[in-house]
Amino acid sequence: MRTELCERLGIEHPIVGFSPSEHVVAAITRAGGLGVLGCVRYNDPAELDAALSWLDDETQGLPYGVDVVMPSHSPTEGVATDLDKLIPAGHRDFVERTLLRLGVPPLGVDESRRAGVLGWLHSVARSHVEVALTHRPRLIANALGPPPPDVIDQAHSHGLVVAALAGRADHARSHIASGVDIVVAQGYEAGGHTGEIASMVLVPEVVDAVGESVPVLAAGGIGSGRQIAAALALGARGVWMGSVWLGTSEYQSSPALREALLTARSSDTVRSRIYSGKPARLLRNRWTDAWNETEAPSPLPMPLQNLLVAEAHTRLMESGDPTVVPMPVGQIVGRMNSVRPVADVLADLVAEADETLARLGKLV
Repeated sequence: MRTELCERLGIEHPIVGFSPSEHVVAAITRAGGLGVLGCVRYNDPAELDAALSWLDDETQGLPYGVDVVMPSHSPTEGVATDLDKLIPAGHRDFVERTLLRLGVPPLGVDESRRAGVLGWLHSVARSHVEVALTHRPRLIANALGPPPPDVIDQAHSHGLVVAALAGRADHARSHIASGVDIVVAQGYEAGGHTGEIASMVLVPEVVDAVGESVPVLAAGGIGSGRQIAAALALGARGVWMGSVWLGTSEYQSSPALREALLTARSSDTVRSRIYSGKPARLLRNRWTDAWNETEAPSPLPMPLQNLLVAEAHTRLMESGDPTVVPMPVGQIVGRMNSVRPVADVLADLVAEADETLARLGKLV
């Protein structure tokens, strides 16, 4: 199973794997795909620099990518302490009451009042780009559409391929007009930030919209080799996969999160703005249900919502309760029933895709 995407990115299989874990990213790349590191969690550029230095060593010259979050319209800027003042007291009270009702214990003194994820800020995302360009990624992707023109120009001048996620065909056309090289058509089923159109409808619409000269990656609802084959049949040149790697041994997670992921069904997700302020698909649980109750306030815009729930997320994760862990994940979570190494998962994906394509070829 090879497409022209393999030649363009220097990879063996047309599988791009997104993960916030550098260990997962390195394993995907070593197994023949293109691992892409999510940078949004790095508030400190020095920490991202260290992670990319580690990736440079661990991938041994093989290609990898980075994913940043740069909103097309710059959100409210400022340091965490300044932004903190913009959060209404009523929202804080609701979060604290909900945590108490759910039986979530407080943090220790040294753990409390951590800054939220500031990678949603335009200025912090720019620092991620600056750090990345001092290393050797092959691709830079933006989760919220095309990066600013100067960032695209910088990336191209360093020989990087630029990708951007799209949830509609008109978005994809706009991305290409802005200078993006690869479009990731991300369907409604996907984990994290996602749009409202399902992959089966979206992927061929985007393929037709951008034309044959632009590679399209299918994302959302892809967790098996059969689904990879389906994506190729819809016109995609490869796939972008994220949720499936959460069930791998390289992904370091708490026992509670692991249990929540392994026992969830495909129907156990919800699309909500409570995680970051933008619509994102999460595990449905008692925490997400609380935000649908009558007394719940409306989520705040990005990045204020994440700052509001940052400490709560830490408390929920460290509670040891799988019924409250806050985790972005796609609808393919229902296929994640065991913990396996990345290399094994990727090998099975390729084998099943090859088998499916061969079987379909006999129908002609």
